[in-house]
Amino acid sequence: MNEVIKNILTRRSIRKFTDQPIPKETLEVLVDAALHAPSGKGLQTWKFTVITNKDAIARLVAAIGTELKRDGYDMYHPAAIIMPSNITDGIWSKEDNACALENIFLAAHSLGIGSVWINQMQNICDAPAIREILNDFGVPENHSVFGMAALGYPAPDAPIAPIRRTGTVTYIE
Repeated sequence: MNEVIKNILTRRSIRKFTDQPIPKETLEVLVDAALHAPSGKGLQTWKFTVITNKDAIARLVAAIGTELKRDGYDMYHPAAIIMPSNITDGIWSKEDNACALENIFLAAHSLGIGSVWINQMQNICDAPAIREILNDFGVPENHSVFGMAALGYPAPDAPIAPIRRTGTVTYIE
């Protein structure tokens, strides 16, 4: 089977990581993969923020948990987060960032790195505590975070969901 197709078909969300840090060079490869994603009209209005500082990740996780009133929220304790942001009212901002995230997830899987989509930010970016963190991280005021990639090396006992082939397919011939 073609390696690209095999990578697509075997990627799964990983929700338990080891403490092993991801090398900066590897994170740069993942961001480069994201930068090669399609974007509406080729505008590429996104910005990528890479967070590896454990205190910064903990601060963001705590703020999200508080804002969403979710005790114990932990974002699965990632070694790194790649946070794409994009113009809040951009016509294709969500879609552009989704394409970039998928490239990150597939590239990460090909390198033995686990990933999971974190989507809790999209409706809380302008909550004061969240916006303060985004400002500190250099996310532009007119940007929202529609999803993030939580990344890390999969823990040996990380549960892996079985392959699911669901949905409806119709061929018009």
